[in-house]
Amino acid sequence: MLTKRQNLLETIKGGNPDRFVNQWEAFAMIAGDPISAQSPRAVQGQPPIVDAWGVTRSFPANVPGPFPVHDHEHKVIKDITKWKEQVTKTPNLDVPAEAWDNIKAQAAKIDRNEYFVSMLVAPGVFEQAHYLTGIDDCLLYLFEEPEAMHELIDFITEWKLGYAKLVCEHVKPEVIIHHDDWGSQLNSFMSPDMFAEFIVPAFKKIYGYYKSHGVQLIVHHSDSYGANLVPHMIEMGIDIWQGCMQANNTPELIKKYGGQISFMGDINNGVVDTPDWSREVIRREVERACRNCGKHYFIPNTTMGGPNSVYPEVYGVVSEEIDRISKILF
Repeated sequence: MLTKRQNLLETIKGGNPDRFVNQWEAFAMIAGDPISAQSPRAVQGQPPIVDAWGVTRSFPANVPGPFPVHDHEHKVIKDITKWKEQVTKTPNLDVPAEAWDNIKAQAAKIDRNEYFVSMLVAPGVFEQAHYLTGIDDCLLYLFEEPEAMHELIDFITEWKLGYAKLVCEHVKPEVIIHHDDWGSQLNSFMSPDMFAEFIVPAFKKIYGYYKSHGVQLIVHHSDSYGANLVPHMIEMGIDIWQGCMQANNTPELIKKYGGQISFMGDINNGVVDTPDWSREVIRREVERACRNCGKHYFIPNTTMGGPNSVYPEVYGVVSEEIDRISKILF
């Protein structure tokens, strides 16, 4: 029987997997680096927090996750042409080496024959831009003030490259799981041409740096429509698109791009991770996804950006159903 790590590699390389990769099972997550720790997480139902970029984040009750507060008072960037005056702080990258000891110790305990040492990085370049500006204004600025937006994105990219340097020096992860949502359930937030102009160069630099400094796999999370962006994902160096929703027609993407990129998802949280969730619905969706998408270049997974679910039992039941269908199809 292959290890979880070996089975994932066989799957994404079109080899001989002996079962479906079961969601996030191959990725041993480590967390708590001293840079990310400067931005405490918003807690559901608790007062908003202000992160190290100056962004106010709130996590109301009964919603899936936290999000920035974007009324005029709380926006960091109120006028993109004055962003240099308004972005007055970033997380401090100049921390003592010993501040990395905790996360290094986590990495040292992982069996690298069974798992990939994996780090989650969030928010992404586009997300950081709209965290600072508000998403509506951010998209408008791409049209109305492209020069200023290029400057802001370059600024964010350079900071992320500084962070990547520290991560690779101190932690040496094998997998980077990078969040950056690029669309709604219906379409991408920007056209492929605009995406190529503003977003692709940033990620080619960031992902290129990680891969040239020991990272084996880039897993990019975007739980949205993005089928029109897949050629650009390949250009960026993404190995696995995680969060690929059913609306993307995952089987067709696998036929067209399998071997260049793999797809992780096709089990929509909006269908299985609901207040009235049931094993019957989860079984139906897992079986549909696995039968339709096949054994290569596909990892069945809910589309949430980590090994969890809004309703805590759901993630485990999905995993049980993936094991069940593996025994049938393999």
